[in-house]
Amino acid sequence: MRVLNWTTGHFLENGIENPRLDAEVLLARSLRTNRLGLYLEYDKPLEKEELTEYKKLIKRRIKREPLQYIVGYQEFWSLKFKVDRGVLIPRPETEILVEEALKVFPQDKPWSKTINILEIGTGSGAVAVTLAKELQGVFIIATDISDRALHIARENAKNHGVERHITFLKGDLLRPVRRRIEFFDLVISNPPYIPGADFQRLEPEVRDIEPRIALDGGKEGLRFYRQILPQAGKHLAKGGWLMLEVGKGQYQEVSKLMEYTGDFLPPSTVKDLSGIERVVSAQKKDKE
Repeated sequence: MRVLNWTTGHFLENGIENPRLDAEVLLARSLRTNRLGLYLEYDKPLEKEELTEYKKLIKRRIKREPLQYIVGYQEFWSLKFKVDRGVLIPRPETEILVEEALKVFPQDKPWSKTINILEIGTGSGAVAVTLAKELQGVFIIATDISDRALHIARENAKNHGVERHITFLKGDLLRPVRRRIEFFDLVISNPPYIPGADFQRLEPEVRDIEPRIALDGGKEGLRFYRQILPQAGKHLAKGGWLMLEVGKGQYQEVSKLMEYTGDFLPPSTVKDLSGIERVVSAQKKDKE
């Protein structure tokens, strides 16, 4: 289709990172098909209404609205999650957080008790929903300070059939579970970690469109780690784990903060596909 070639060039001129892919996804949405469907009917002319809708989507993308917000979803762990401007778009690197959590609770052996998990700052619910689908006998509490995020997360949990396994609570960090002492087998979080000074260097899609409350980690990007770490240990059951996603170059400081609490064994880190130390994990000490 000539319209695809034109759109690709237009996106390229306007600094869109994946111009051909975005053009195909938006055209497929306008035609109520998928990208494969575009090429199965490559020579089919667009109807007037289809072209009008496509032009509207192109304008939104040129204004640097993320593709995921335009189409209304993002894939994570091969699952489709609803997203809009009220939630952070789930990133591929966050799948590492899920991978590490699943290693702690291998499903090739039976568990004699319920696995209790707390996710702090659930956003779209991608991590909580994925864990609920992957783990047998799990109970998850997922917190967020945003009403809109909690609404989206509940929708995603329902869409994936795991709403009975997740309780969503509004509140700041661990405050909604302050009475659940030594209750959780895992506390997991991908908190905001972008340093305030770095915002102007971000892509417009992130800087101007995604919710800053889900990104801004304060001056050094460590604000929320400093709030979570002193409290997390008391909510973990014997042998429980704490797992945190971190930004580039932050793993050393976060590891030190973990060690300073005195609640954890020496932390370990896992790199993402770009070689960045992305997840910091530590097991609660047995103080008995």
